[in-house]
Amino acid sequence: MNKIAIVFSLLFLTQLAKAQPTDSIPVLLTDMNVQIETTEGINSMYNFEFRRADSQFRWIKSKYPWHPLPYFLLGLSQWWRIMPNINDEQYDEQFEIYMDSAIVMAENIYDRGSKIEGAFVLAAAYAFKGRLYSERRDWGKAAAVASDAMKYLEEVRGKAEFSPEILFGDGLYNYYIEWIPENYPMLKPLIMFFEDGDKELGVQQLKDAANNAFYTRTEAQYFLMRIQANELKDRRAALFTSDYLHTTFPNNPYFERYYARILYSNGQYRNCERICKDILMKIDSAYTGYEANSGRYASFFLGEVYSARGDYDAAEEYYNKSIVFGNTIGAQEMGYYIYSLLNLGEIAMKRGDIDQAKGYFKQVKHLADRGDRSYKLAKNYLKEL
Repeated sequence: MNKIAIVFSLLFLTQLAKAQPTDSIPVLLTDMNVQIETTEGINSMYNFEFRRADSQFRWIKSKYPWHPLPYFLLGLSQWWRIMPNINDEQYDEQFEIYMDSAIVMAENIYDRGSKIEGAFVLAAAYAFKGRLYSERRDWGKAAAVASDAMKYLEEVRGKAEFSPEILFGDGLYNYYIEWIPENYPMLKPLIMFFEDGDKELGVQQLKDAANNAFYTRTEAQYFLMRIQANELKDRRAALFTSDYLHTTFPNNPYFERYYARILYSNGQYRNCERICKDILMKIDSAYTGYEANSGRYASFFLGEVYSARGDYDAAEEYYNKSIVFGNTIGAQEMGYYIYSLLNLGEIAMKRGDIDQAKGYFKQVKHLADRGDRSYKLAKNYLKEL
């Protein structure tokens, strides 16, 4: 869609929003009937049944054309198309169109008196735009929309009817406003004017949202799983959350590959093998969202599982598959690619194929950073050979 079409689309939405009820604007987000109407679409979306989800969201849009909720949900549907391979930008424009549309509609209901509901959707839409900009390393835009999100989030804090949903935003803020400068010191100037957070409180708020929210429940569970696995190193909790997400949404490739990763890190190799083979089967069967990025994860873990069992023929096959998948998406400098090469070199050493082993280790040295463990191991192996 070109820029002129986008402008006219937003102008049309502005006029459409003015056609909303004028005497009293109904609150939809806390309406149980609306939640029932959206449940099927939301569940379909997280299970990567996008055609069914979008059809449901468009039906809601036809029923409530003046409300920002269906536009936000259609944008969220585009976001989850991005998630399996975050570097794939083909859905970015449509995502931004829907989120900008949600912002236009939310501003209208906000200005017409529905301030709490309008502010809630504005905070959510700006926050998701911030997630996209941060993934694209556009830190200036990310900081700007994060500031907008925080402005509107402040307006809805303490409102009991929205409290479970608001806890999601509060939890993310409290955790990541402290996490960002710890992990990205160069971004400190961009967040120096934001209020301090509290990581422990943030985790508790995400837990509360994961248990009690409706619209933000699954997003809260997603972030909680990542924090449990990567930051808190709470493998048991991460396994519980990832198992729930995969069981609930079995055809979500992001949830399934994350589950495989946590199974592997917990030493549950038999279950990890089963899940990884399921991922590869879904790639072969062209399931929506299952592509090379998920394939390189699954193949690498299978290589690790078979290597641990001493089945080096099978391990070699899957490490090579991980490399092929990595080549497909240009992931040659990523960890799974480099460690697949390193492990293939170790297998070649065990077989006494010195020339082949040297070839793998030289590739590792070429691709890995000098400070990485893989670089040091490859360097030492080459000295031995």
